[in-house]
Amino acid sequence: MAVSCLSFVSIYGSFLRRALAAAGLSSQTVDIDGDTTIHFWGPSAATSKPPLVLIHGFGPHGVWQWRPQISVFAREFDVYVPDLVFFGDSFTNSPDRSEIFQAASIAKLLEKIGIHRYSVVGTSYGGFVAYRMAEMWPERVEKVVIASSGVNLRRRDNSELLKRAKMEKIEDFMLPSTAAQLRTLIGLSVFRRTYMPDFFLKDFINKLYCENRKEKLELLKGLTLGQDDNATISSLTQEVLIVWGEHDQIFLLEKAMELHKLLGEKARLQVIRNTSHVPQLEDGGQFNNIVKNFLNGLS
Repeated sequence: MAVSCLSFVSIYGSFLRRALAAAGLSSQTVDIDGDTTIHFWGPSAATSKPPLVLIHGFGPHGVWQWRPQISVFAREFDVYVPDLVFFGDSFTNSPDRSEIFQAASIAKLLEKIGIHRYSVVGTSYGGFVAYRMAEMWPERVEKVVIASSGVNLRRRDNSELLKRAKMEKIEDFMLPSTAAQLRTLIGLSVFRRTYMPDFFLKDFINKLYCENRKEKLELLKGLTLGQDDNATISSLTQEVLIVWGEHDQIFLLEKAMELHKLLGEKARLQVIRNTSHVPQLEDGGQFNNIVKNFLNGLS
């Protein structure tokens, strides 16, 4: 039947592209060096508004994870939403798979397009990248928002996550290939759960999770954070906002409290009630207000 050919992901992707264009962003691709190409959504030319970089986590690429933020933030900021390497249309021939390489790639992109001072917001895996950018280039990164991101990861945390997910391998959780696996990931990522039929979940997997699966698994294994039994991160010199969902089951709230202490006296923590791992999607209005107030120096 013709109905079986309909794809929610494709339809919603078209809607997202129209919404981004309406917000003044365009799809752009830049070769940052001889090996790496980065795709991003951003203004065609910088304006007088302060630059703001939104860095996505694992799962669907950037614009899917920042949908409620982009049009709101674009009113006050020049918003840049890059696809990390091996997500969307970004790729590399380099063998490096660390979050440090991801951070360097985004920094090179911004330098290439003439953006030399900016604030960064990273969620989950993107928070690892945002942390590394702030750590390595304090003269470029003005303010940092780390959302739902256990930068203070320990080696044992993955095994504890797998116990909560009732799975044996981290790739089955982070890179689901079946409807049941994706349902588990969503169940631990959101506070209010809505039933989704298998055909809907399979559409997500086919359109958003299958691309570059081998390379994404290498990214998980290439993390330099979380390789020790102790949290080894250092404090940052910038003002840092940590935003967390009260019921996060990927990175538990206790990780946020510890991270708050580790990042130094310039860090502050905001917990959003009745949300889990994606508060920017579950309560976009509150998330946006918290982040905007921080970036504008109002809190």
